[in-house]
Amino acid sequence: MQIKLISVGKKMPAWVEQGYQDYSKRLPRECALHLKEISAGKRTQKSDTQKIIREEGDKMLAAIPARSHIVILDVSGKPWSTKQLSQQLQKWLESGQNIALLIGGPEGLSAAVKEKAQQSWSLSNLTFPHPLARVLVSEQIYRAWSLLKNHPYHRE
Repeated sequence: MQIKLISVGKKMPAWVEQGYQDYSKRLPRECALHLKEISAGKRTQKSDTQKIIREEGDKMLAAIPARSHIVILDVSGKPWSTKQLSQQLQKWLESGQNIALLIGGPEGLSAAVKEKAQQSWSLSNLTFPHPLARVLVSEQIYRAWSLLKNHPYHRE
């Protein structure tokens, strides 16, 4: 199984790149995490924000590998504890299907992306900047995997 993390935004600060890489490289081949960055639309005071969100959504949908299970990260999604995420990860591994995790831009995800999603995951009721969400997702996927494998990284 491959997990494709599709995220709006390029040219992240070094700490984001380093944080994401630190956790993604720890994951084994059976649960590999790969990042696909989508260019964010240019935002100005006069921008048509809804058009930008639709365009970003179209790019995200085009980046999803065929026959992937689509999971969006959205504040209105289901919050999972670490144990629940590890159970989800186990189900994903057993399905043999690739997973696409989608993180939207500053204004969130397009309606088209939300319609295609099979699952919606909320990291928190708090609002995080989308670059930070990349680091959180990669760490939580690694933590969920370590819990499944009884690796000492996760301590209850």
